Amino acid sequence: MNGKLFMQAIIKFTSGLLLTIALLFIPAGTIYYVKGWIFIAILFIPMFIAGIILMMKNPALLEKRLNAKEKQSDQKFFVLVMSIMFVLGFVCAGLNCRFSWVVLPMWLSIVSSVIFILAYIMYGEVLRENEYLSRTVEVQTNQKVIDTGLYSVIRHPMYSATLLLFLSMPFVLGSPITFFILLIYPIAIISRLQSEEEYLEKNLDGYKEYKQKVKYRLIPFIY
Repeated sequence: MNGKLFMQAIIKFTSGLLLTIALLFIPAGTIYYVKGWIFIAILFIPMFIAGIILMMKNPALLEKRLNAKEKQSDQKFFVLVMSIMFVLGFVCAGLNCRFSWVVLPMWLSIVSSVIFILAYIMYGEVLRENEYLSRTVEVQTNQKVIDTGLYSVIRHPMYSATLLLFLSMPFVLGSPITFFILLIYPIAIISRLQSEEEYLEKNLDGYKEYKQKVKYRLIPFIY
C-alpha cells in the first residue's frame, strides 16, 4: 500500500468531513439536526468505502481524484464558484434548521436520500468504467476515448451523476433555499462542458468522432 497516498486520502477525507459538519451544525446552533446527520452519513460512508476500494484496486485513479488543481483559468474559476456555492448552501441549510424558515417533511428527506444514493452508485460505475477520470480537465498519456457502458448513452455521465447528487442534496437537508443556491451548478456545468469538449476535441484522438456517435451530453434525448 502506498503510505503517502493513504495519508493524503485520510487527510482530505477527514478535513472534508469536519468542514462539512462545521458548515452545517454551527449555523444550525445544535447537534440535533437529524437531516444534517442523514446527509453526513449518505455522503461520507460511501465515500470512505469507495476510497478503500480504489486504494486497493486502482490507487492510480484515487491519486487522480485527489488532484484538484486545475490548469486552465476558466476551470479554476469554475472550482472557485463551486466552492462558494457549497459554503453558502450548507450554511443556509443550517440556518434554515435553526430558524425553521421552511420546514419540509421527513419523508421528502428520505426519498431524496434514496435518489442521492442511487446517484452515488452511478458515480461509482463511472469511476469503474473510466480509469482516466481525473478531477481536472486534462488529457493523460495513452488516454483513449471511452465509449462503452454509460458513455455509450451520454458523453459526460459523471456530471449527470453529480447533477443528481447536488440537486437532491438540499432536500436531504430539508432546505429548499439551498436548492436555489445549488441551481448554480447546472448553469456552471453547461459552461464547463463547452470549454472541456473544445479542449478534448483538440487534444484527444477520436473525441470528435465520439461526439458524432453519442449525441447527448448529460440527459438522454434531451441534452
